[in-house]
Formats: sequence, C-alpha cells, structure tokens
Amino acid sequence: METLALGSRGPNVKLIQSLLNRIGYNAGPVDGIFGPRTQQAVIAFQRDNGLTPDGIVGPATWSVFERLLIGYDTYTIRAGDTLYNIARRYYTTVNAIVTANPGIDPNALTIGQQITVPYGIDIVFTDIDYTYEIMERQIRALKARYPFLEVGTIGKSVMGKNLYYIRLGRGPNEVSYNASHHANEWITTPLLMKFIENFAEAYSEGKSIRGYSTTEIWNRSSIYIIPMVNPDGVDLVNYWPNYTNPVYSQAAQLNNTGLPLPRVWKANIRGVDLNSNYPAGWAEEHQQEIEQGITGPAPRDYGGPAPLSEPETTAMVNFTNQHNFRLVIAYHTQGQVIYYGYQDLEPPESLRIAQLFSKASGYAISGNPVEAAYAGYKDWFIQDYRRPGFTIELGSGVNPLPLSQFPMIYQNNEEILLLAPLV
Repeated sequence: METLALGSRGPNVKLIQSLLNRIGYNAGPVDGIFGPRTQQAVIAFQRDNGLTPDGIVGPATWSVFERLLIGYDTYTIRAGDTLYNIARRYYTTVNAIVTANPGIDPNALTIGQQITVPYGIDIVFTDIDYTYEIMERQIRALKARYPFLEVGTIGKSVMGKNLYYIRLGRGPNEVSYNASHHANEWITTPLLMKFIENFAEAYSEGKSIRGYSTTEIWNRSSIYIIPMVNPDGVDLVNYWPNYTNPVYSQAAQLNNTGLPLPRVWKANIRGVDLNSNYPAGWAEEHQQEIEQGITGPAPRDYGGPAPLSEPETTAMVNFTNQHNFRLVIAYHTQGQVIYYGYQDLEPPESLRIAQLFSKASGYAISGNPVEAAYAGYKDWFIQDYRRPGFTIELGSGVNPLPLSQFPMIYQNNEEILLLAPLV
C-alpha cells in the first residue's frame, strides 16, 4: 500500500478518512485530501493502537487499518471465553460469530481454538471512490464473514486483474447482474457490493428485505454478480492523475478531449469501449464510429478492432454461455431509465418485467437508445438467447456521478435486485 501523509490525495485517503470516521476518529469530510484534520485523526488512532504517533500511514499503520478494513480478526480462545463476551469485545453479535464459523459449538469452545470474529462495522463503504483493490479486499472480507457465499473469477482483465463473481443462492433459477462495463460509471459497483452485503446479512439472520424472503430467494434462485467488468479502466479513472504505473499514464494520453479524464473515460485500458465490443450488430456499430471519426483507441465509443477483441468481453460471453440465465441486468449511468429491447428480438415478457422494475424504482422505460443501439452486453444476450436482458441507467447528471447520489440510487434499485430472481 502507498504511504499516506499530509498533502496526499486519492482514493486511499478517502478510504482511511471513511474508516476513521466510522470507528470514532474525526478525520473530517471524506474528500480524498490528507489535511491537518485527517492527520490528527491518524495520530490519535496510532496512539490508541500502540503505534508511533507520527501522522503518517506507513506499513505498520496500514497493517492495523487492514484488519479493520477486512472486517474480522482471527481470535484464539482463552480460558473463560464465551461467544457472548467475545462478541461484546468486538462490538459484534454471537450470531455473526456463528455465521463466520460454520459448525462451531458455542457450548464446547476449547482453549487454543482459532475462530473468525467479525467486527461490528459494515464491510462495504459507500462514501468512497471504488478501486479494484478496495473491491477485492471487500470481497475477501465478505467471504470470511459469510462463508456460504460462493466467490470465483470468470477471467482476467488486460492488466491481469481478476474479474470476480459472487453467487447468492443455490436455487435452479439463474440470473446475473453486472456493473462497471464503463470506467467512469464505477458507482454501479458499490451498488452491487452493498446489495451482496445486505442480502448476506439478512440471509444469515433469516430475515426479509422489503418483504422479500431472502431464504426463499436463496433456495429458489442463484444470483451471479460480476461487480466490476472493467477494473483497469476504473482504476485509470479513480487514481487519476496520480499514477505510479506507466501503463495508466500511457493510456491517459489517449484523452485529447480537453476535458478531465474521469469525465470522458468509459473504455478499458486499451481504449476499447467494452459495451460496444459484443457480437450484436458490431459491424453497424463500427460504421457509426467511422461516421463520427472514431477509428482507433479512444476514451469512449471505440468498439475495438473486432467483436470480443478484449479479454473482459470474452470472459463475460464465456461465463454467460456456461450458465442458463433466465435474465441479465447490466448496470450503467446515468438517466434513470430501463432499456429492455434489441432489434425486436426480446421476448414479450421483457416489457412486463421492465414495467415491474419501473414500478419498483420509479425509472422510465425505453426500447433502446439510438446512440447505443448495438454491440452491448444486453444486446448480445437478447440476440443469442431471446431472453429478457436489461440495461439500467442509474442516477442523473454528469459521469462520474457524485457519491452523494448513492443513497437514492440504492433506494431506487434494491427492490429490482430482489425482484429479478423471482419474476
């Protein structure tokens, strides 16, 4: 991890600011700027944790932060311990400890036995810029806290980052949600990550969400979630302009728009717009690009030299072909609209489902946008499977959307995510 000190900026500064505020140290606004207030919060944290109180987040301080960020500790049972008093020490619950340790007998703890103890704080922060590293840590933490989650990979990005999937449920009705095809639309990733956390917590406690039984959904369906299709592009956007890897600096040179890179960058690290790289009217999409003067790698709208030229889209197609998805949802921003059609190939029930989603979210319904009529993931799925596929555009404004919109985005979409495996 990078060393952070007075004057540092970026997503990791936001991460520690959010964490410190969450655990009772006032680091000030979560703005990504390591100022005097954040420095004082770090010093106070260091004093309380037996660290050198220098206000610098180096390896020793990061190691303590890391334990809190992954959300659990490995605890060795001592004489006199009970799950109740361990839970009190960690500000958590006995149920959370039992969930994280399948098969544990609370009445038969043995001295020297090691258990996983979750901290009583959420794993998924929703007030920070998302990077691949942050997401990967949170996936690892969720798997430790909720061992019943299935976590795997569908492939790798251009730069070798894992394209993760998380599965909720064990039922035969398969559905799939994905996010962050487009780099500067990364706010879609915490939407799905927060849903995973909320669903897993409710399921572990036998609770419902908005009247939907998580146990019923778990037993009836399998929800496969790919939270970040374009991790290289997301990191390019969220670490801008403070790059340490020359690959990012080289890619950033493709931005000749005169606008800040996060405003315009949708593509992967090679300058290919992944949602224009699927084999569904790719030739028509390519012709539109030529007419717009787009003939090579660019921050957005270049569909690549051929369909599925990119490892990310190839992985998505292969993963989809390995399953029997009843429907798919691709999350994008912005516009508060649900697209459900492609070349009139969608089944009649697609409109019915779109109407249910619209009622749940308040979002409008549309067939397909003229400016993005071809070569998207949803388009390919409808074309090849003749099943319901949806592109849902979150929020409103200019990408990347501000995190201040996240609470409303989540509020509007949680019921869609619960409905989709049941319709």
